[in-house]
Amino acid sequence: MLAGIAGDEAQLVDLFDLDNATNERLRGEHGLLPGIGMDELVFGVPNFRIINAAFTCARPEGARFSGPDRGAWYCSFELETALAEIAFHKTVEYQEIGRFDDSVSFEALLADFTHEFHDLRGDSRFASCLDPRRYVASQRLADRLLEAGAIGVVYPSARRARGIKLACFRPAVVGNVRRGDAWRFSWSGTPKPKIERDKRWKKIKP
Repeated sequence: MLAGIAGDEAQLVDLFDLDNATNERLRGEHGLLPGIGMDELVFGVPNFRIINAAFTCARPEGARFSGPDRGAWYCSFELETALAEIAFHKTVEYQEIGRFDDSVSFEALLADFTHEFHDLRGDSRFASCLDPRRYVASQRLADRLLEAGAIGVVYPSARRARGIKLACFRPAVVGNVRRGDAWRFSWSGTPKPKIERDKRWKKIKP
């Protein structure tokens, strides 16, 4: 993509240097991020860059169980829950600009987990951590769990009834990452997207 905006070879090199300098994953893999050290990241396993990106490319406002300095691997037990979560968060982005007219594809990623996670399901003590509108309580809980050496949490989805989600705090625990099907989300003037398999998507080998 950078080649399309470069005027010549020298400019392309400069663009690559600029892109690399602002790439949070690369910065993390060189030990330049405050929230996670390179000794926690993974290397030499299939799709390790994808795993590392989940922990180094944190959102400025954070997410439910992660703050702005350190990300987490978020996933769901069911495909339908993952699709509902994507649809919700993308729709929020379009609400901010007041326009629902776009079509984007996402590729499913599968991973295995064999460790013990804190289970927040059915425990009223953690009701504030599952607020569909606020992440303050859940981020505070995540900070305490992370400091105590926790692996992550299992919790009910706020976007799909009976859906189950998992937030993993440790890159090394995300095992056997492999690529699944691709899904296309299309908005045509309304907040509810059409969701269908994207058969045009070509899988990329790790």
